[in-house]
Amino acid sequence: MATTRRTPRRFGKIKPLPSGRYQASYIGPDAARHKGPRTFDEDTDAEAWLAEVRRAIRNGTWSQARPAADDDQAPTFGLYAVRWLDAREVGGRPLRPRTVEHYTKLLDSFILPTFTAHRLDEIRPADVREWWTTLRRDPNGPKEQPGKTGPTYRAHAYGLLRAVLATAAGDGLIGSNPCAIKGAGEVHRASRTTIPTLDELDALVKAMPEHLRALVLLAAWCGLRFGEATELRRADLTLDPDDDPPSGTVHVSRAVTHVTGAFVVGDPKSDAGVRDVTVPPHVVPDLAEHLHKHTQPGPRGLLFHGARNGEHLAQSTMTRAFYAARESIGRPDLRFHDLRHLGLTLAAQTGATLAELMERAGHSTSRAALRYQHSTNVRHLRIAAGLSDLAAERTKEKGA
Repeated sequence: MATTRRTPRRFGKIKPLPSGRYQASYIGPDAARHKGPRTFDEDTDAEAWLAEVRRAIRNGTWSQARPAADDDQAPTFGLYAVRWLDAREVGGRPLRPRTVEHYTKLLDSFILPTFTAHRLDEIRPADVREWWTTLRRDPNGPKEQPGKTGPTYRAHAYGLLRAVLATAAGDGLIGSNPCAIKGAGEVHRASRTTIPTLDELDALVKAMPEHLRALVLLAAWCGLRFGEATELRRADLTLDPDDDPPSGTVHVSRAVTHVTGAFVVGDPKSDAGVRDVTVPPHVVPDLAEHLHKHTQPGPRGLLFHGARNGEHLAQSTMTRAFYAARESIGRPDLRFHDLRHLGLTLAAQTGATLAELMERAGHSTSRAALRYQHSTNVRHLRIAAGLSDLAAERTKEKGA
């Protein structure tokens, strides 16, 4: 069967973009390349636009038609950012409500005051560098919120600006991304938190109010996130404290976040977040006691709830109790999320494979799971002692 060969294009160039749209460009009578005023849904639409431009050049009207096309080449950053946020997806799913809220605050507080009226193709690397320098000079950051660190919010703002402009570059609206400041989007903690020891964990549990102790246990021994644990219902736990040893499973299929004054229940952080977590036997009796004393009645009863019936536990309520408890045990640096670090670190030390850690943690990538494979001081001592044992054996062999 004969193969049909496509005739080479005589005028202009059509480029398929990662977004699935098409960008048209051509070399004008001024010997410069000009892009289309917008990207196109179909390559035939781009063909039609190139035909119009070619006709204008032949008729001698190109010099009048060109400015009209170029003036409309790219929308303003403010308009494009709103559209970007509405259409943004991660892993084929819309952004989580909490993420949308966070991005909106970053845009309103950090980015739009400078770039909202700029046309996308007018933003230069020097503009981005000047904006970034201005943010860094302000120790608190514009419209900084209580409890939010300036450096963290600024890094997130740069990362968001870079992501929006990367999409614009992929859509063919700009030639390249003007965000090119090395390390600007990275967050560096001033100090590394040391995960608690098991003795500290025991002391922390005892220092917490009785109705919140199981929350600490689920975070530390099962690696649950706060939003996952506080959306758990009675029916999500299968416990048999009378087994020998006691057995139990936590089924994680939802998570709750607090967005613009309301609790929003949705999917876990990733598809891998839907999982069954086996409860360590020594924790089962404590969870069973919590179910008996503190959980709302019925299969849909919340394990942890607010003061009003049916209301989720607010993170601020937990935080007040957790901060008081960590002070009482002499660990004011401890974060609630460090309990999850502890649980996954201990799981790694039992010999769990990376795949098993990913499944237990609800991670979709190995890179995420590896972040939690911290080594404790005890593990370092064991490694050092093992090295000395090897050296001692070698000395014995040489002396024999």
